Amino acid sequence: MLYPRTDALPGAADCDLDAFLARFRRETTPLMWIGVVAGAVVFHLSPVFTVLAPLPAFLLPARLADRHAGRIADCRVYLVRQLVSLVKVAAGLAWGADPRVRALFALPPLPPDPGTWRRS
Repeated sequence: MLYPRTDALPGAADCDLDAFLARFRRETTPLMWIGVVAGAVVFHLSPVFTVLAPLPAFLLPARLADRHAGRIADCRVYLVRQLVSLVKVAAGLAWGADPRVRALFALPPLPPDPGTWRRS
């Protein structure tokens, strides 16, 4: 929905989000993790307000899901907009690190994590 697949590019859902989220959870701050989770909850429960559909976002048909993603990202309520932005940042990190996406942009795969950085 936020990074949908196209004919030319894989979507965020194609980029091993489970492994990324497990690593992201271990390495991020508690406040950032809470923000991403809260943003995901807001995103999935708000189609009733954005597209007037009483369904969670993951059950919306593609056309409505796209409209919902656009409307929630442009919401006038700043907190909602920022929570959804946190979800977009996390999804963008996963998408941009995927070797297939990087290859399509003529970028080399990211090297393995050296394990030298840890949150304090």
